[in-house]
Amino acid sequence: MKEKPVTLELAREHGLSGEEFERVRAILGRDPNFTELGIFSVMWSEHCSYKSSRIHLKKFPTKGPRVLQGPGENAGVVDIGDGLAVSFKMESHNHPSFIEPYQGAATGVGGILRDVFTMGARPIASLDSLRFGRPDHPRTRYLVTGVVAGIAGYGNCIGVPTVGGEVYFDECYDGNILVNAFTLGVVKRDGIWRGYASGVGNPVIYVGSKTGRDGIHGATMASGEFDEKSEEKRPTVQVGDPFTEKLLLEACLELMKTDAIVGIQDMGAAGLTSSSFEMASRAGTGFTMDLDLVPQREEGMIPYELMLSESQERMLMVAKKGREGEVLEIFDKWDLDASVIGEVTGDGVARIRWRGKTVAEIPVAPVTDQAPLYDRPAARPEWQEALQRNPDPASLPVPADLAGTWMRLMSCPEMADKKWVFRQYDHMIRTNTLVLPGSDASVLRVKGTRKGIALSVDCNSRYCFLDPYLGGMIAVCESARNVACSGAEPIGLTDCLNFGNPEKPEIMWQFRSAIEGMAKACETLAVPVVSGNVSFYNETMGKGIHPTPTVGMVGLLEDAGDRLVQWFDAPGDAVFLAGADRMGECVGGSLYLKEVHGKVAGTPPPVDLDHEKRLQRFLAAAAAEKLLSSAHDLAEGGFACALAECCVTRPDGPIGAKVANPFPASVRPDFVLFAESQGAVLLSCPPGKKGALADAAERFRIKMKELGNVGGEHIDIEGVASVRAADLHRGWRDGFAKTLGLEG
Repeated sequence: MKEKPVTLELAREHGLSGEEFERVRAILGRDPNFTELGIFSVMWSEHCSYKSSRIHLKKFPTKGPRVLQGPGENAGVVDIGDGLAVSFKMESHNHPSFIEPYQGAATGVGGILRDVFTMGARPIASLDSLRFGRPDHPRTRYLVTGVVAGIAGYGNCIGVPTVGGEVYFDECYDGNILVNAFTLGVVKRDGIWRGYASGVGNPVIYVGSKTGRDGIHGATMASGEFDEKSEEKRPTVQVGDPFTEKLLLEACLELMKTDAIVGIQDMGAAGLTSSSFEMASRAGTGFTMDLDLVPQREEGMIPYELMLSESQERMLMVAKKGREGEVLEIFDKWDLDASVIGEVTGDGVARIRWRGKTVAEIPVAPVTDQAPLYDRPAARPEWQEALQRNPDPASLPVPADLAGTWMRLMSCPEMADKKWVFRQYDHMIRTNTLVLPGSDASVLRVKGTRKGIALSVDCNSRYCFLDPYLGGMIAVCESARNVACSGAEPIGLTDCLNFGNPEKPEIMWQFRSAIEGMAKACETLAVPVVSGNVSFYNETMGKGIHPTPTVGMVGLLEDAGDRLVQWFDAPGDAVFLAGADRMGECVGGSLYLKEVHGKVAGTPPPVDLDHEKRLQRFLAAAAAEKLLSSAHDLAEGGFACALAECCVTRPDGPIGAKVANPFPASVRPDFVLFAESQGAVLLSCPPGKKGALADAAERFRIKMKELGNVGGEHIDIEGVASVRAADLHRGWRDGFAKTLGLEG
């Protein structure tokens, strides 16, 4: 196959601007050939180079006493003591999942698993954060079923449990869904591996599946908006094989127990190109590569295709010279392809050969370290002020049937039971899962220790749309609060920053503002950002999604026996509201305002970061002192929906509760029920521990109010509204599947 002549027009088709193409020519001192153009285009794509986000990501705190590896590697690593650490990361697979939902979601899971076990960690849990369009959109049901099946199909087969996550629906995702996948693994502190191509003369070894044409230019596809021709991009979606990945995982972990290799990296976005260039860049080396030695499963592949293929289940590693045989023997044992395809050089140049000819000769550093860096214009949109204007309460009639409205909110897809999703995931495999999907955070045991790991993923995109700074701050605080409600100390986070087109000033303003809000919260809470992902161009036909900076939070329980759940336990337990002074009449951005009044407007509830820090410490202390039966934070749906969740999510069946109205008598009844707040948590405890719990709250300067007791057949907020627990449970249980037409 004859290579295409490289022109400015072809470069633009590859996503390079005229200025970027001229920079390529200056680096090479000549025009690039077709293969070289492909290499520059993927490495300088938004997806790989972070050219529009790097200057803003530097605002995140990334260091801390527990941080062993921050951003810049395949995944972050945080020390948990006892000679152990956890490695974790979250990645997006949005565009592929919209085009081909099963394979897009499946390969998203496969990619994040490889990022974690590349670090030497055995994956023990995955979570996902999913955003779809309107439930009644003609494509939503197809996308939901495909994405969920893809996550289940890959995770279940490889044997890594999916233990939690979130699912939201909004019309802004009609043309651009979000599929964010998170994985965490456990690794010995002295067994962490990194992606370095060091040691001149050391062999470069390709392992895993054979290379095909699937996924070519996937990174470039993820760096552009969708349009009416998006369906034509189906060939850029990779195809996964979880059974091969399981073999690859075991082979890599076995190899890592030897000292035969010096570096290893997943072939993710941009495949062989990104893995080879990034490994050499980190080590300040170059490499030679012979593409004839790359295992191939398709006939007639040219260098451009071999370098850009994103075929799944492949890794690149650098072995110690003379130890190649050990590597090849292990991979042969696991029935996987392995081939020495090149070696490390000391001159900082990548030389790629094919059929006896040099088809690419590129200095490594400019491809990685000198990728374009843009400080794009950012401007607060003119419509933002009007959007943030809180609706006049007089324009919001109080519903005639408050109990019916309560039932309606609890059965809408945002609040309803997600069992239809979770039942497709094997969340018990490997027998580490202590708190199953459905609580504020999932909790896993760390085998061989008393420790537990708590995990949560969170983002309220309505809040971020209305006020990106405050919304970003809330995303961090809520995720940390959810982990704290399980009794854990938040110790590190990863993020997946999903936004529209960064070339639009209003989108860049959203991104910059959200980063600043998140960074402020991380600094105050002393929670470092150790890994993450930026996903731009989440737009279709010029319409962007709500800014959605998803946060994955990791927490540590020194004793997993101290773990808490969100549901009430026993009749007679006392119900308390911690953070009683944080309750307000805010309906801006609330679920109630959207679902009942059809409005997304106003200002989200305020955040007090000092209070959040003290609240999290109080919750961890109360859990460790075994003062609590449950803890559940107030989020979407406000006080009424949080109380209802405490009653109906109980695995042993629903239970009632009778509590006082926590608001002044002057507050409207619908606002009492559904106004949203930050920094408030519903607690339950045995009656005999009320005094000790009050002492603990006073110690941490947390305002706490006793509201009532667990028990009875009704969920009753005295003087405001009451519903039968069994009736509300039924609506909550059936609402998700019924709304989406997924019964059976």
